[in-house]
Amino acid sequence: MKEKTNIGTTVSNTFTKIVATPFIGYKNSIVITLLLCVWSCTTLSKQDVPEENIQEKLIFTEAINPGGNSWVVNNVEENQELISDKGIRNWNDGNTTIRTYFKTDQIGSLNVGLKLKVSTGNSKLKVSLDGTVKEVEVSNRDIEIVEVGTFKISEPGYHFLELQGLEKTGNTFAEVSEVLIGGQAANGSLTYVKEDFYWGRRGPSVHLSYTTPANTEILWFYNEITVPENEDVIGSYYMANGFGEGYFGMQVNSETERRVLFSAWSPFETQDPKNIPDDYKIIMLGKGEGVTTGEFGNEGSGGQSYKVFNWKAGNTYKFLLKGEPSVNNSTDYTAYFFDPETDKWNLIAGFRRPHTSTYLTRPHSFLENFRTEVGHLSRMGEYTNQWIYDTKGNWHELTSAKFTADATARKGSREDYAGGAIGNKFFMKNCGFFDEKTTMDTFHERTANGIAPDIEFSLLEKPMQ
Repeated sequence: MKEKTNIGTTVSNTFTKIVATPFIGYKNSIVITLLLCVWSCTTLSKQDVPEENIQEKLIFTEAINPGGNSWVVNNVEENQELISDKGIRNWNDGNTTIRTYFKTDQIGSLNVGLKLKVSTGNSKLKVSLDGTVKEVEVSNRDIEIVEVGTFKISEPGYHFLELQGLEKTGNTFAEVSEVLIGGQAANGSLTYVKEDFYWGRRGPSVHLSYTTPANTEILWFYNEITVPENEDVIGSYYMANGFGEGYFGMQVNSETERRVLFSAWSPFETQDPKNIPDDYKIIMLGKGEGVTTGEFGNEGSGGQSYKVFNWKAGNTYKFLLKGEPSVNNSTDYTAYFFDPETDKWNLIAGFRRPHTSTYLTRPHSFLENFRTEVGHLSRMGEYTNQWIYDTKGNWHELTSAKFTADATARKGSREDYAGGAIGNKFFMKNCGFFDEKTTMDTFHERTANGIAPDIEFSLLEKPMQ
């Protein structure tokens, strides 16, 4: 076995040989001085600095902006105040728990750092990832990179870095601009929101487009939704009856309010309903009891109606929509909602859309989150019994659907989306940073129920102004 060389011993021996040689000039004195310096520095480094304390500087290759990837998870109302495009600010409560989400397809060591500053005083932070906890003390007044340490990633998929404040002598714990990662587990494909933070925080919307018989004019579209218990998350819109010009479904608007919502887009494209010319505006034909009507914007513009209704998770709700050509090159749409507790169909509203003459087209459903502060929570809906009724008086069951997702999913900002068929039900699921994922643009087939809806159309309330 080759013996290891001790550089300190080698230099010392060399020095002994030189000083034992008669002095023969100025150049030798320079050599002796240099060797003395090398020997002295090497000896000091070995003797005075314990080997276990010699650490290499961590390398970071990705900077994750909290603005699109972090949430206060134990108090969602704090998100708007604490999380912004600039990072984490106003962090002063030791009970606040902040998580930053990312997805890796590699395993191994993961270097973690924080780009931050402390405005006043000193702070101690707790940093957790996959069960490993580290603490860091910070006091820098300018934005600097603070090394947290190396963690172990054992499984590919979504992970979150959790921050909690332990101690502070100033007003806030820290202002965090970026979460930094690097190392073996960060060498592969990384998924996190890099742009369009608003849409990234909302999470991916998912859709089911139902396959209909060829050459069929659709007069009525029937669907059912069941939201399983604990899947009725705030900010969710379980849209049942989508069509070429609008949508109809139910929402969770707050802790105390839920709605049944029906809207129709104006044929005039704008994000501001005030810009719609009079002859392009949606005309309200009538509405049901307790229904509020108005206009909407920001995602196209048009006419909107909703009924505050305390629907419950675990119950199945029925939706019925009619669409048919009307006067002066227009189309009339009428929406009905079935309440199982009263065993009655309720009129939501009737709308007339100008510059349109059609029966129902593109029957579909979708699931979306419309509140950015709950984009870290998953939600799921079951879409259970789809039928269309054609202009010839025939019912057709819809058992095939194409699964798609929105731009947030397609550009790879978020990959927490799923949908498909289980037995006689379709389902959709999104948000929450789960690892299962359904391939977009795939077709799914549910088992047919075989029993058409029993509806006496003539008994339904007609929309009247």
